[in-house]
Amino acid sequence: MEDYICDNVIEFEGRMGKQFIQLVRLGVGHRADSIFKEFDWASINALAERQGLSAIIVDGIEKLPVSQRPAKEELLQMIGQVVQGYENRYELYLHTIAELAGFYREHGLIMMVLKGYACSLNWPKPEHRPCGDIDIWLFGKHKEGDFLLETEKGIKVDKSHHHHTVSYWRDFMVENHYDFINVHAHKSNAELEKAFKKLASDNSHYIEEYGERLYLPSPNLHALFLVKHMASHFASSEISLRQVLDWAFFVEKHNKEIDWEWLSGVLETYGMKEFFNLINAICVDDLGFRADLFPEIRFLPDMKDKVLNDIIEPAYATAEPKNYFLRFLYKLRRWEGNSWKHELCYDESRWSAFWYGVKNHLIKPTST
Repeated sequence: MEDYICDNVIEFEGRMGKQFIQLVRLGVGHRADSIFKEFDWASINALAERQGLSAIIVDGIEKLPVSQRPAKEELLQMIGQVVQGYENRYELYLHTIAELAGFYREHGLIMMVLKGYACSLNWPKPEHRPCGDIDIWLFGKHKEGDFLLETEKGIKVDKSHHHHTVSYWRDFMVENHYDFINVHAHKSNAELEKAFKKLASDNSHYIEEYGERLYLPSPNLHALFLVKHMASHFASSEISLRQVLDWAFFVEKHNKEIDWEWLSGVLETYGMKEFFNLINAICVDDLGFRADLFPEIRFLPDMKDKVLNDIIEPAYATAEPKNYFLRFLYKLRRWEGNSWKHELCYDESRWSAFWYGVKNHLIKPTST
């Protein structure tokens, strides 16, 4: 245990979030700052599920002294949930992605896999990253891809969303991107989308799975996409610690392949540089990743802690009331309450974003 846990023992008296962070550190193979006399395992499990890190918490528990682990029956239940909900599902996820890529290949299309699968390849145990949707880019051939699903497979394609269509292959939702970001949500997004499209023409990165070639984002495309995706969701509602780990593991594996000067310039231009620095600071200061992996670690400690606290326990979650009037009031409160987050992630005013958001809703009311 000495390799993982420092000698000091600290009781946090109800600060379950700090216990959670330390278990995450252990789960990703880093030293914990402290050990604890007892854990509120029910609360930790609930938080782990919300954050998409149940498997990482189990990995962390394996590094605790036996006396500090959950009761045997509870631990076996946690392990069983990881095997079924993460490891077995990940294998089905891989098979489904390869099968979909094979279908498109047979019809002359090549498929890049974004987000989940591409991120999982950077994790120490890819199968311990939760798998959700399958996000794909068909190198500008999204209409052809959707047409093939409808005519060859009889699969319904939902075209009501901005920047991607939605269909289902087996039990997995497939988001077929024709844009990388919602160009109707913010004025700056339309210009930034041009950079994404230029980067996305690169088809030199791929991996083989089940005999199929799965194309992956270039390091620069993936870097910009991960930061922008986090910033957009953080400003509007919330992000998870799993998304922060996606970034940290990506940087750990690809930091020498990223054009950091270029990325820093883009983030500065579009108002994301401070958010970027704060996320890097969380990766180093709280999650234990090496500082030399990142281009710079500059931050205000109070703001870094404010961002981390919102990630662990967001003040305004994505879930909204079902009643139309109550939902409107909730969105209004969230819009006002998240003003500080918008300032970290955009270089345009909130009112500009508001009117673009209204336009977005009027064009496609069901879009997310």
